[in-house]
This record gives sequence, C-alpha cells and structure tokens, in this order.
Amino acid sequence: METASLTLIGKPGCHLCDDARAVVTRVMDELQSRPDAPALTLDEVSILDDAALNAKYAEEIPVLLINGRVHNYWRIDPVRLATALLELT
Repeated sequence: METASLTLIGKPGCHLCDDARAVVTRVMDELQSRPDAPALTLDEVSILDDAALNAKYAEEIPVLLINGRVHNYWRIDPVRLATALLELT
C-alpha cells in the first residue's frame, strides 16, 4: 500500500489555514475507508516556527504539500485533493 505524507503549512489565527485543515481532514476521513486509497499522514507546520518556510511561503499560506511537493495553496479543493491522492496508488 502506498503512503502519502501531507504537510499543511500555515500559522495560528489564519482563517484560510483553518479552512484548509477542515478540507484536508475531511478528504482524509473520506478516503480512509477506500481500499484503493494510500495510507495518509498529516503534519502541520507553522511558518512562525521556521524562518525558511516563512521566507518562502509567507504570502501563500496555507500551503499543502503531498510527499514534499506543493499541491496547492490558499484554498484547497477537496475533489482535486482526493483525485491527486488516489492517483498516487
């Protein structure tokens, strides 16, 4: 079974980050029951804790990475995310 590592880059108090987290967790929950979906993990990282991420993504948060590669930023589309994750298998 494939594994997909999701990383949500944001910061506390960011309403778009809260929205993105809700979309990501909903998609993860929906895919969890599918046998064709990869195993999923989610890490959240704050740009306030990492100067390099702050310099790179300060104007783009939230940023969602899949296996270390940028999937999207600002607003996360649930259909696009689910499709990308299913294509990993």
